[in-house]
Amino acid sequence: MINEVFKSGAAIVKGLGITIKEMVQPTITEDYPDVPPNFQERFRGKHELQRDEYGLEKCVACFLCAAACPSDCIYIEATENTDQVRVSGGERYASVYNIDYTRCIFCGYCVEACPTDAITHGHGFELASYDTSTLIMRKEDMLVSLPPNAKPVKIQPAPVSSGH
Repeated sequence: MINEVFKSGAAIVKGLGITIKEMVQPTITEDYPDVPPNFQERFRGKHELQRDEYGLEKCVACFLCAAACPSDCIYIEATENTDQVRVSGGERYASVYNIDYTRCIFCGYCVEACPTDAITHGHGFELASYDTSTLIMRKEDMLVSLPPNAKPVKIQPAPVSSGH
């Protein structure tokens, strides 16, 4: 019985020693929102749809990201590029690209599946909302802005065949 009292007392002293040791160490605090947080490079935040060096969208609407998504939160509608309207470098582009963040688990499978590196994870983390309808991000919300040195794409009209 006395042995148990000594063991319990030793455990209490050991616990208090750890507590006192932690109390005298300086506190590390982030000054968010005054100072932006420092994220690791591999942080998976809000998705971004990338552009190429000409300012065209990289997404060619291949649907591989939607197929790889385990939570089925990506919705895409494809449209054909024409000679007059060129949105992406491929034959098609995503006229509608939605990600439902009420379902997204930020697993990164969509990023890994994309053959053109069109979709990436950014560092946006402030996605909380009281209204779930605002958690459906549309293409316009995710598309990165045009690079400042984007070279304009010259669209050549299609040659007219004489029909011989």
